[in-house]
Amino acid sequence: MKKQSFEEKLEHSKELLEKLMDPEITLEESVKLYEEGLKNIKEAQTLIEEAKTKITVIEQANQTIEDGQ
Repeated sequence: MKKQSFEEKLEHSKELLEKLMDPEITLEESVKLYEEGLKNIKEAQTLIEEAKTKITVIEQANQTIEDGQ
């Protein structure tokens, strides 16, 4: 299974929410979708944190370069 991008995870979360809003869904299906949604959101949050870390590293590197000039 290929790793999903943040945008793909966001789209998948929207799809899960739509399924959860279906009045025909069973309790068991609801719990499964809810669990999958929480996992998906956690993974998306991890991607955001990784992006923040990369940005911080880039900014620090640029500051070091600017300070050295």
